[in-house]
Amino acid sequence: MADDYLVRIGKLIRDARQHRGWTQSQLAEALATSQSAVNRIERGNQNISLEMIARIGEALDSEIVSLGYAGPMHLRVVGGRRLSGAIDVKTSKNACVALLCGSLLNKGRTVLRRVARIEEVFRLLEVLNSIGVRTRWINEGVDLEIVPPAELDLEAIDAEAARRTRSIIMFLGPLLHRMDTFRLPYAGGCDLGTRTIEPHMIALRRFGLDIAATEGLYHAQVDHSVSPDRPIVLTERGDTVTENALLAAARHDGATVIRNASSNYMVQDLCFFLEALGVRIDGIGTTTLTVHGVPSIDVDVDYSPSEDPVEAMSLIAAAVVTESQLTIRRVPIEFLEIELAVLEEMGLDHDRSAEYCADNARTRLVDLTVRPSKLEAPIDKIHPMPFPGLNIDNVPFFAAIAAVAQGQTLIHDWVYDNRAIYLTDLNRLGGRLQLLDPHRVLVEGPTRWRAAEMMCPPALRPAVVVLLAMMAAEGTSVLRNVYVINRGYEDLAERLNSVGAQIEIFRDI
Repeated sequence: MADDYLVRIGKLIRDARQHRGWTQSQLAEALATSQSAVNRIERGNQNISLEMIARIGEALDSEIVSLGYAGPMHLRVVGGRRLSGAIDVKTSKNACVALLCGSLLNKGRTVLRRVARIEEVFRLLEVLNSIGVRTRWINEGVDLEIVPPAELDLEAIDAEAARRTRSIIMFLGPLLHRMDTFRLPYAGGCDLGTRTIEPHMIALRRFGLDIAATEGLYHAQVDHSVSPDRPIVLTERGDTVTENALLAAARHDGATVIRNASSNYMVQDLCFFLEALGVRIDGIGTTTLTVHGVPSIDVDVDYSPSEDPVEAMSLIAAAVVTESQLTIRRVPIEFLEIELAVLEEMGLDHDRSAEYCADNARTRLVDLTVRPSKLEAPIDKIHPMPFPGLNIDNVPFFAAIAAVAQGQTLIHDWVYDNRAIYLTDLNRLGGRLQLLDPHRVLVEGPTRWRAAEMMCPPALRPAVVVLLAMMAAEGTSVLRNVYVINRGYEDLAERLNSVGAQIEIFRDI
């Protein structure tokens, strides 16, 4: 029995290492051991302590086992079932984390309605609590109250929680108004290749922020005499880059023009929130934003972030891949119109309700009913573009959708260094995906899905794509270590079960 567990643990470690893109030698170097020792561990031929398992998990950023509480979460999926009924879209993950960072601008009480209860939010709350911000769930755990202290204690920051979320980078914009010097741990999050913070610095230097990165920390220094004397032109129309520039401009006394700004959903939600704080913003929804900042913000604010278009796309893909009729309610249609236009070209049978307003009174919603459809591969390739183009985070779902369509589909995921590679995990479930290079995948459909047991990819959207394929595959599949899914989705398994899926959560170590 012990030998069997050693083999199973070894396979988990091997899969986690391969998903990280490391060789046995690289893992050995991180552990200060030999390549031969790693080889023996992965083959189940060496006794291994819990301490060593935890060290390996930390090195690979994968919760192979966690000391002090239950081990990693896995999903057992009985596939081949049709979904039916209706399911609501939750509030936006990316908007919620931006608003949590934005709350640092406010000296007053902030209440955010229907906040997504996901790991990314929990990590940010741990960070905020560690520096003195009081947070509590109210109204039966639905809403979140945030009350900042008079002075933040950055020296007490929870570095481990901070490193597990890339959202920590959005502390830079608010903090440069609050102190002269500070330190932040390096940003973490999904393993999607090298993503520099230089685009952020190009914008934030205009507000006097200078950063040196050493020993796992960003060392920040602020010259408060510096302020933008001309429009800020972002070198990357990125969402978090735009959000950081907005957060910096919000308390700059005067008008700041931001050009080449993202107009994506989470940026618009942050703009609406800043307006509730008393900051006037012209050009919301365009690529040129003019922010009329106020030097001090001390208001009690109540704000409702809008629904998540990427979660909505996940649910659309779930219906398509499982050949189901499913109604997805509260879909933010403005941010899915391109995706739906592509799906219509492929032959998707669906209809939508009349538009109505989200709780923020600004975002347009519809209820969308998807029916089983005979899909054809699109003539053009699937590729992302800044909003209003096809959303970068929605590209992976087209891999699963293309796999059930007739013909060949080229997917060009040009934004991330290696996310396309993770899409080829669908081959273990019967898919026929050919990796042309680190950014392009050729998908051949239709697919006869088959059940499999595998490790969860370390990137959020590809991980959900694998789960959807397992739901379509006849038989029982196992998806191990789904922490990355919990980073971005609230109770996804339970909610899918409510419309006919059969997914069991379990832990075995």
